[in-house]
Amino acid sequence: MKNFFSLILLALFCFASYTSVEAAKDFTAKDLMSLHRISDGQVSPDGQWVLYNLKTPAVGENKFYTDLYAVKIDGSETMQITTDKAADFNGRWSPDGKKIAFLSTRNGAPQIFVKDFPNGSVKQITDIEAGVANMDWSPKGNFFSFTSEVKLDKTPQEKYPEYSKAKVRIYDDLPIRHWSVWIDENYSHLFVIPSNGGTAKDLTKDLRYDTPLQPFDDAEDISWSPDESELCYTMKIVPQFEISTDSQLYIVSREGGEAKNITPNMPGYDKVPLYSPDGKWIAFHSQERAGFESDRVRLMLYNRESGKITELSKTLDQWVGTTIWSPDSKSLYFDCPTEGTKRVYTMNLAGKWKILTKGWYNYGGTLSITPDGKTLVLGRESMQEPNNLITMPANGGEVKQITDVNKEMKAQFNKVKIEEKWFVAKDGKKIHTWVVYPPNFDPNKTYPMITYLQGGPQSMLSQQFHYRWNWYLMASHGYIINVANRRGVPGFGQDWNDAISKDWGGMPMQDYLTVTDEMNKLPYVDKDRVCAIGASAGGYAAYWMAGNHEGRFKALLAHCGVFNLESMYGATEEIFFPNWENGGPYWDKKHKDFYEKNSPHKFADNWDTPIIISTGEYDFRVPYTQSLEAFTVAQLKGIPSEILIYPEETHFIAKPQEYIIWDAEVYKFLDRFCK
Repeated sequence: MKNFFSLILLALFCFASYTSVEAAKDFTAKDLMSLHRISDGQVSPDGQWVLYNLKTPAVGENKFYTDLYAVKIDGSETMQITTDKAADFNGRWSPDGKKIAFLSTRNGAPQIFVKDFPNGSVKQITDIEAGVANMDWSPKGNFFSFTSEVKLDKTPQEKYPEYSKAKVRIYDDLPIRHWSVWIDENYSHLFVIPSNGGTAKDLTKDLRYDTPLQPFDDAEDISWSPDESELCYTMKIVPQFEISTDSQLYIVSREGGEAKNITPNMPGYDKVPLYSPDGKWIAFHSQERAGFESDRVRLMLYNRESGKITELSKTLDQWVGTTIWSPDSKSLYFDCPTEGTKRVYTMNLAGKWKILTKGWYNYGGTLSITPDGKTLVLGRESMQEPNNLITMPANGGEVKQITDVNKEMKAQFNKVKIEEKWFVAKDGKKIHTWVVYPPNFDPNKTYPMITYLQGGPQSMLSQQFHYRWNWYLMASHGYIINVANRRGVPGFGQDWNDAISKDWGGMPMQDYLTVTDEMNKLPYVDKDRVCAIGASAGGYAAYWMAGNHEGRFKALLAHCGVFNLESMYGATEEIFFPNWENGGPYWDKKHKDFYEKNSPHKFADNWDTPIIISTGEYDFRVPYTQSLEAFTVAQLKGIPSEILIYPEETHFIAKPQEYIIWDAEVYKFLDRFCK
């Protein structure tokens, strides 16, 4: 009888294990678009809670809902702070920790609301017609700062009131559009308002410039002094906005008045000011070379008493990212791209630094510290783990995950295998590569492969759980994914990053081909079923490959790719980018050689490979006409081809249903030629 019951228990265990395995499924685009997205972690003033944003997808409605949540610092308890169907975001603690301020669209345009923590009533603070963005609570709790659009110029309808029904835009200067919006009569200004409500004061009154810098509207470009007497903000006041990266830091009194430029002779981007808690310093990010948006991001220190500026990060050949001060003002913490991962560093005021994190993860994005200076709160993600919040000792050590917002969903999916490889380039340099294998990978079988072509172009391929270019999803389609950090990306020293400029079609493309050729030697890669895909500068690479890959690829994908460097020069909006990357305009004879050697349209006579193209009509960085030009080539040459045009998308496909359709069409096309 004892043996009988043992057999029954064994059978039940085996059945449970079998059904558990059977229940697992391959990750899909719908799954990706159904994941919760966590961001903006903020430690409470008592160090006991972490406030964060959570975006919850509603695929059927083709939208996301955003609410505020709080989790105990030890992860033992989680509570939902807002429940309105409108978007609630940008949560900030009051300095005494008794209230939470946030932005909400519950009454139309975003406004500031305040709620007692945890379950008090909600009070609306602002009622600004244009809405509010980039809200922050002042250090003593007496004020809010925020930005809002201010109309300073006449519209065409105001210029011609008798023709008020006419739809027209009129410009006499560049730029005429930026990223995904047409330049209009409005400018993003910095305001201050008492925290109990009242009249808002415009601190950048009458200025026809924006703060924060557009197009990504980064709240980190604005900072309060500890005594609430002044604010420091970023603004780009230059005569030719479209050809300059010369942004400066300005200090202005909380009461308004003339602002002081504290970085007057620094010609690159100066951004992200951050007052030290003791009020002695302003730390900030700076790029040294004018006109180069991908120069090394340095950590600088401004002495508020003397005005002297020094660089702290002289011995660090990497880019400084999200930055915070230690509570004692003796050191700073920041995240930093480092050899295919993003790690967290600490640096003292003498410039001595050390790395605090390890492993195949991207740490950072969210970066906060408890008031006692003992515990860091970080975001952490990997190629197959969406972002969550963790804690770790401020001097490094064991990490603890305190949120797991997709726990139930993650358990359903088959995992993939990830390896790190280094390949030798044609000039002897080493190319870092991530390789992602399909679920249930069997090295005794052969698989099709995708060579992933990076955008940016200066953007490292790291342990990111990306919501558009998700390598976990790509591998789940049954492909081996070859993710090479070709020259021209940060994280491997600035020289490696700089190597793509003025050589787009040269060694960076050879790096891709080298890694593809080396991967093709592996017994489980079917070299006759290899494709290449990329977006933006990666889309450029796909178009370049179309004329130069010499039979390596059976199909190509280009999303919002650069096809014609000459027409791109005249259609993009930040002209400093092609000026740096291409050397200058195509009509200048001294740059003719670059355009002849590097523009994909010059090699259209070699095109013979099936290609699928996608683009957004609101992409003004790489206008959709680039995609139309490429599609025309493919069609007129009789090459199997398809184009997906998204009327309401930008450089990115952001909406859930649009992305799911994109994924279905792309892999139906690739599978046709590579499976």
